[in-house]
Amino acid sequence: MGEQQTVQRRRGRGGRERIIAAATALFEAQGIIATGMEQVAIAAPVSKRTLYAHFPTKDELVVGYLRHLVESGRTMESVLEREDLPPRERLLALFAVPDRDDGPIRGCPFIDAAAEFPDPQSPVHRYAAEQKRRLADRLGELVGALGVAEPEALVEQLAILADGTASRSMVLNDSGCGRYARAAAEALLDAAIPTANSSR
Repeated sequence: MGEQQTVQRRRGRGGRERIIAAATALFEAQGIIATGMEQVAIAAPVSKRTLYAHFPTKDELVVGYLRHLVESGRTMESVLEREDLPPRERLLALFAVPDRDDGPIRGCPFIDAAAEFPDPQSPVHRYAAEQKRRLADRLGELVGALGVAEPEALVEQLAILADGTASRSMVLNDSGCGRYARAAAEALLDAAIPTANSSR
């Protein structure tokens, strides 16, 4: 591989990263639908040709943005992967809503994206739904580790509680919502988990 090809490939990677960074900032500040592709290109900054080379459609850019959030651990679900916490504490940590010093509290990006792309067949909506199913799967693994005999109902209750917490905290810009959600989650866990396993 020649030196020129190596430089071009490095620039390509840098361009994609700048596009994702710009899209993330714009989507979070003003919403997805309100953000145009040209605006992303200007903010990156990259040419429109470069933007469309990486993301031929707006849908692909939005899915790329959501995938970036997952891969970088910037979603509420990332706390479920904390190996320094036992399963119960991971589940309860899901309801800790952090205060933000750099702006208002943001809700769940998957709920936000699905709301802006309401067609269930759109790539964005499908990706958001896929992430919600992955959340349920992960909750099921952790609930199963606690010895719950029939975890399906508890998993769905916790998932709905987590989504509701994210949405209400965002609408009210109040991290205190997480405190009440955690208390509700504790009650659900205490009712479902055998006493012998409650400290695990």
